[in-house]
Parts: sequence; C-alpha cells; structure tokens
Amino acid sequence: MSSIEMTIIPRSSDIGGFEVRRALPFRDRRMVGPFIFWDQMGPGEFLAGQGIDVRPHPHIGLSTVTYLIDGQIDHRDSIGSFQTIAPGDINLMLAGSGIVHSERTGAEVRRTGSRIYGIQSWLAQPLTTENNAPAFEHTGKGSLPVFSDTGVTGRVIIGNFEGHVSPVTAEWETLYLDMRLAAGAQFRLPAVTEERALYAVTGRMRIEDITYEPMQMLVLKRGQEVVITAIDDLCLMVLGGATMDAPRFIYWNFVSSSKERLEQAKDDWKNRRFAKVVGDEHEFIPLPE
Repeated sequence: MSSIEMTIIPRSSDIGGFEVRRALPFRDRRMVGPFIFWDQMGPGEFLAGQGIDVRPHPHIGLSTVTYLIDGQIDHRDSIGSFQTIAPGDINLMLAGSGIVHSERTGAEVRRTGSRIYGIQSWLAQPLTTENNAPAFEHTGKGSLPVFSDTGVTGRVIIGNFEGHVSPVTAEWETLYLDMRLAAGAQFRLPAVTEERALYAVTGRMRIEDITYEPMQMLVLKRGQEVVITAIDDLCLMVLGGATMDAPRFIYWNFVSSSKERLEQAKDDWKNRRFAKVVGDEHEFIPLPE
C-alpha cells in the first residue's frame, strides 16, 4: 500500500515580480500538523534598484516562519523588531492577539540587484496561546542542530528529530526539517509525529518505485515509515506535527479558532486600530473587499 495519502500541486501566482507557489491551505487538506500556510518564494531575481516590498499588513492567531535558501529580507514589525534574515536563519513572528509587519529588500542589497528563494509558512497557534501578546525571535543558522549520514545532511528548523532539538520556540508539537540528499542517497523518515508531508524544493525523488517531481507537496499516511531515494541532488523540506487542538478559520492574513474573532480583526484593520510598524509607518495593505 502506498504511504502517500495525497499529492498537492501548488497554485502559482506572481507577486511583485517574483513567483510564489502555494501548497497550503488546499481545498482537500487545510493543515498538516500546525502548518496552515505554505508558500515557496521564487526563485526570483531583481535588477539593481528593485526588490521585495511587502507593505505593512496584520496577522492574528498564527506564527510566521521565514526560511531562505537564497537572498535577504528585512523584517520590521509593530512591536519594534528589526531583523535582516539570511539563508539558513529563522525569523519566527508569533502574532497572537495582533501584530503588523512588513518585509522588504534592504537598501544596500537593492544597489547591486539580488535574488530571493525560500519558504514562508504559517503555524496555527494553539488555543492556549492564540490570543497572547505578540512576539518575535530570530535564530541564526549556526544555532540550528545538524545531523548527517552517507549522502544525507539535515537541519532541524523546528522541533525534535532523533534527539536533535531546535532552539526555535514551538508552541505545539512541530516537525520542520531541511534535508539535502546527494543523487542516489536514501533517507528513512520514521513516523515520529502524527501528520507529515514532504516538499521537494529542487530535485526528483523516488518513493515505492514512483518518481515525484519537485515543487509539489506529498502528504504522508499516519504511522508509516517512508524511504526516500534521491534521483537528483535533492533539497527536501519535511513538515508536520500533532493534529491541532481545534479547527481553524482563515480570512486573508488572519487565523483563529473563532469566526467572531476574525470579524473583529477585520474591523480593527479596516478602522486602523492595529499598531503601526516601527520604521515603516506610511504604507499599508488595505483589507480585501
């Protein structure tokens, strides 16, 4: 029997001159563990003077996780955080009761042109923390644990994998790995958590004699070990965690266990009750009509 429960082909769109592929939420699969949103950004390239300009916008009830393969992004938010993220680092923003942030290419990087390539994901916050005060944390690449085997290296972005524990805050049982496999190498992924999925950023892989192309999400069946063989050099993201404690509702950039809370957030943004981004106060993205 196949260990693959579902294959999700991401929807593609162009945002500000670079391509985004969105795998979650999907009509038949809203979440994988706490992961409720999954975007592949790029690969994209900007000429000198150009870059990303995601204007200030709000979030509630979720944690944004930014992980880059190439490029840099400047993060600013309404609690005063400023952080440039580089490849391999983690920016984690816990929105809780409400936060506003912007993501832009820095002035220095714009002078010479730049690239952007990475994963932006959202984690639904548990019932016990979804209305907590917002927070932000940055974890450098060198602080994330690394493990290796023949032809395989892995980095634990969030969670605990075979005794390697990431320092990144996890409010819910979460598994998030960055795996690199040389062509021909194999990796056995045990059933270490309830819900798991695979996303090959680059490279093809074989599972049970079936070849899977990159840039699609494979949702795995519960309780089954999976053997992954790299056909090409493979950059593979492993994501998942425990089933969430309640259903979640999504509207725009808001996630909540309560539809009433979503309506309140919509009204608050429309009427400018959210705090402004420190150092980026003059622009904002309007509420979709």
